[in-house]
Amino acid sequence: QVQLVESGGGLVQAGGSLRLSCAASGRAFSSLAMGWFRQAPGKEREFVAAITWSGDNTHFADSVKGRFTSSRDNAKNTLYLQMDNLKLEDTAVYYCAGSDLDYGIGLYTSAWQYQHWGQGTQVTVSS
Repeated sequence: QVQLVESGGGLVQAGGSLRLSCAASGRAFSSLAMGWFRQAPGKEREFVAAITWSGDNTHFADSVKGRFTSSRDNAKNTLYLQMDNLKLEDTAVYYCAGSDLDYGIGLYTSAWQYQHWGQGTQVTVSS
């Protein structure tokens, strides 16, 4: 089993930046493909970013492409989401997720492809 704990959320003005972290424990983090999702009030959970086990490959939703980046430090069992030029519509609870599929080589965009989830961290962007 994998335990995932997000941190780094908070209140930020539009145009600002935040960096989310996701600390993993319980099994080999480096074997997992990882992802970020978000859920705004009244909306379904949506894909934000995906990263392979090595961190060499990433994929982003069109809505955040060019503004968000994701990286990982397997030695520290930590995943990151750097969010720049934040917009009001980025307000949501952000979740990190881990996938056991394909030995971590995939870039997965659907929630069902992830078996391990954090509890989420709130990001609020104000005008």
